[in-house]
Amino acid sequence: MPASSQPANQPAPEAGAPAPVRRLRRAERREQILAAATQAFARAGFAATSLDDLAAEAGVSRAILYRHFDSKTDLYRAVLDRARDRLVAAVGVRDFTDATVGALLEAAAADPDGFRLLFRHAAREPEFRAEMDRFRARNVAAAHWQLAELIPDPRWARWAAQLAPSLAVEAVMAWLDAGQPDRAQAAERVGQVLDGLIQAAKGAAGHP
Repeated sequence: MPASSQPANQPAPEAGAPAPVRRLRRAERREQILAAATQAFARAGFAATSLDDLAAEAGVSRAILYRHFDSKTDLYRAVLDRARDRLVAAVGVRDFTDATVGALLEAAAADPDGFRLLFRHAAREPEFRAEMDRFRARNVAAAHWQLAELIPDPRWARWAAQLAPSLAVEAVMAWLDAGQPDRAQAAERVGQVLDGLIQAAKGAAGHP
């Protein structure tokens, strides 16, 4: 029998038959579910989104959901972790440079639903409020680490550190809501907002 012939126990595919569907690897399936869940949670919130909604959004069964996540809470937390990890990978955690605001805008544009979940929606969910408070506290601590070198009065440095992360996030959120106009100009303007905060803190400390 020629090498190209079909084995006797394996029928040849019919002409015009659809190609077999490739089964996703476990990591690919998990990513698919997380991406779909991000959209579903951002649209309706944690409480109003059921497991059936999440399965339908991802195009899978509830049984497949449970192969990857123990519960809806587990899935929501994984969605937040994914959004946070992607943000940290894009922006970093400590040093604030001229490129940081641009990176923040780029990360938000790449995953607007994840960005909104992380900074707008999750803190309103009672089950996740403490976790998001800790996340904000880490952001404030990182801001203070850098602003303390720029603002002589430690009290005003703490004041600016409390405001800076919120100002940056709200400015980026407003940019998303406005339809993401000119990213380069947006980075410059958000930077101006943050520089204004630093100058205000310096002025309040008696160092114009």
